[in-house]
Amino acid sequence: MRAIHIPRLDGPSVAELVDIEEPGTDGVVIEVHAAGVAFPDALQTRGLYQYKAPLPYIPGAEVAGVVRSAPADAHVRAGDRVAGLTLLTGGMAEVVTLPAERVFALPDSVSFEAGAGVLFNDLTVHFALRTRGRLAAGETVLVHGAAGGIGTSTLRLAPAFGAARVIAVVSTEAKGETARAAGATDVVLADGFKDAVAELTGGRGVDIVLDPVGGDRFTDSLRSLAPGGRLLVVGFTGGEIPTVKVNRLLLNNVDAVGVGWGAWTMTHPGYLAQQWAELAPLLASGAVSAPEPEVYPFERAGDAIASLENRSATGKVVLKVR
Repeated sequence: MRAIHIPRLDGPSVAELVDIEEPGTDGVVIEVHAAGVAFPDALQTRGLYQYKAPLPYIPGAEVAGVVRSAPADAHVRAGDRVAGLTLLTGGMAEVVTLPAERVFALPDSVSFEAGAGVLFNDLTVHFALRTRGRLAAGETVLVHGAAGGIGTSTLRLAPAFGAARVIAVVSTEAKGETARAAGATDVVLADGFKDAVAELTGGRGVDIVLDPVGGDRFTDSLRSLAPGGRLLVVGFTGGEIPTVKVNRLLLNNVDAVGVGWGAWTMTHPGYLAQQWAELAPLLASGAVSAPEPEVYPFERAGDAIASLENRSATGKVVLKVR
């Protein structure tokens, strides 16, 4: 089968298309039609992610395709359209084999390309808003990096989970258009976002800040919270890991909340199935739109991964495998 290999840790440009043996059949065997690309893929190509895969490795955490075979007791069977989680590596290949608990029936209304862009981001955002952020009906959500994969996922999902207003923070006007198309109620530029948010909310602030960026905007994010607000720490695409002076939390009665979805799933059996049981009907009914990813051909995997590293990507990035 064809697969993408990362032979050394010199960045996305080293990605190469190779022919290798297919994986074994001990699990659900999936013929992959599309593979998702996520920010950890870029970090891993430089050895900067907390998980270090032995070289050479196949990048990719999520796939969509058709089941070739499955164990008799699995909830899917041959011919089913599915999405699946490899969890960090192995997804950018023509065939993957996964445990049944990491395979999910894909609604007929969701394309393979969209399906390959659903799980990693949407399940992270579901975990952030529902489990860690305790989003309540009528609340206001602000999201940084709003034109990226996590950002556009938040804009799509937050209203379905009860948010009355979703404010998008972007770095350029062009990315603002992407955020509006994904469902933003309001769009503000990252430069000076605190004052813009104060004006939009009449000085009250927002109930939730979802932050996959980190960096120097962290303190102003805390200042943008209403009393009882929650700042959800999802990642650090900005590069710098910020620190917080905890007196700010005490004086303003706000929370800084860690959102480690992958670690949570490892310690909470059945949680992934619970998440998908809530998300799948929303996607199938159209209550939540499927992502509209930027699709790269399989042989341009390096360019696809690089688009996340250099921040040129808007929305979700996906490889078309077959």
